Amino acid sequence: MVAVAHGSRDPRAAATVAELLRAVRIRRPDVPVLPSFLDHGPPAPDRVLEGLVRDGAGAADGDGTEAVVLPLLLTAAYHSKTDIPGVLARVRSRHPRLRLHTAGTLGPHPLLTAALERRLAEAGVRPGSPDTAVVVVSAGSSDASANATVAALADRWRARGWWDAAAAYASAAGPKPGEAVAALHEAGAPRVVVASYFLAPGYFTDKVEDAALSAGADAVSPPLGAAPEVAELVVRRYDEALLAAREATAV
Repeated sequence: MVAVAHGSRDPRAAATVAELLRAVRIRRPDVPVLPSFLDHGPPAPDRVLEGLVRDGAGAADGDGTEAVVLPLLLTAAYHSKTDIPGVLARVRSRHPRLRLHTAGTLGPHPLLTAALERRLAEAGVRPGSPDTAVVVVSAGSSDASANATVAALADRWRARGWWDAAAAYASAAGPKPGEAVAALHEAGAPRVVVASYFLAPGYFTDKVEDAALSAGADAVSPPLGAAPEVAELVVRRYDEALLAAREATAV
């Protein structure tokens, strides 16, 4: 498994990815799990894949080597639709017999909802509290479908007992976290909290926390990180990718 994270200049992000992948290895000790990052630090995914070819038992062109490329991304947007396919196309052009399979992005999935609720509980927030409104905040994207994924999560949460639920975005879309928190207070919410729909800490999580607390949020949950539900989801996405590849071969 070659896990592909966004990458960050903040060292906390790489440390969080490493912690998550340790939890994945515990669940699947039979699977080599290798990290890679699209931006801001090594190793890049194409370098990791090239290393698999060099270290594999097959011929130098990748014959006999197989890998699942698994995006550690919470929504399907530019990185999963453009960056990762571009990396795979370049590697495949150099090693046409290297067997590469791409897993789906982590989100959306009910396990991520469970992980969000776990992190809220750790911040002292009872999930579904009827006197509490929740703002689900993601990084935001120029891809409208990615933002819609987060909005749909907030819509579903309205039926889970919360006073209300709303989506907000740290960049590229609105409303911003502070605006969403203020709007819920103005609507009469007794308490407003923020659920951080981020995999790892970094610039955006710090920005969101500052803006939300300044706008009157009562609590901001930490990023999902190595929550057990996230580690389990990584394993499931890996197994799904292998199953899809086997079924395609059998046809």
